[in-house]
Amino acid sequence: MTTSHSGPALELRDLRKSFGKTEIIRGINLSVNAGERIGVIGPNGAGKSTLFNLISGRFAPTAGQVMLNGQRIDGKRPFEINRLGLSRSFQITNIFPKLSVFENLRCGVLWSLGYKYTFLKFLVGLDDANQRANELMVQIGLQRKHAVLAMNLTYAEQRALEIGITIAGGANVILLDEPTAGMSRSETSRFIELIKEVTTGKTLLTVEHDMGVVFGLADKIAVVVYGEVLAFDTPDLVRANARVQEAYLGTPVAEGQAGGH
Repeated sequence: MTTSHSGPALELRDLRKSFGKTEIIRGINLSVNAGERIGVIGPNGAGKSTLFNLISGRFAPTAGQVMLNGQRIDGKRPFEINRLGLSRSFQITNIFPKLSVFENLRCGVLWSLGYKYTFLKFLVGLDDANQRANELMVQIGLQRKHAVLAMNLTYAEQRALEIGITIAGGANVILLDEPTAGMSRSETSRFIELIKEVTTGKTLLTVEHDMGVVFGLADKIAVVVYGEVLAFDTPDLVRANARVQEAYLGTPVAEGQAGGH
């Protein structure tokens, strides 16, 4: 999926979300350029998952705008947003457990190839869909699991399969919600490399609690605290930011440092 838009790939304009009288997202402004990898971090309850749900259309904002490749998408349904070029994964693995690895990936490519889930067609004969599914299997390292049912994969393999499904439709903006949660250190290390490979040339936002993942993957980091962006900068500058240190570690901000980056 390509776009000729020359501005930000994703832009949030004074985005707000309230549940009743409780304001969760409090006027977030964020501009993400095409091809950037952004890590979204913050304490538990900071609003990170709510933010992803607003961007991907699961929630409608109370106020503000979400712009995807120059087009306003807030208020659109998730499948409409997906067809405009944004795809996301979830904290909980979201796959078809009783379909094989190959069948999962083929389902993911059908719409982008123009088949629009018309299952009256004989799927075996869809050469382009079959070829693309095979390419994705190689890309995510599951080519030897072609006929294995998704429910019989290891946890790390299921997460890799979900990444494959997420990118299958050719979206140019990818949202990954805690992609390495529950993985061992060695699995996490391999998964970071997989994410880098499959999102090359794409715009990536990822929510992660593992700081090693964030600092190893992101070009920039957005720190969300109490529904606001406290800092948005390169990993080194965010790491050195006194206000970020205070938010995470409870370290008082020294006088004259409160501005930060």
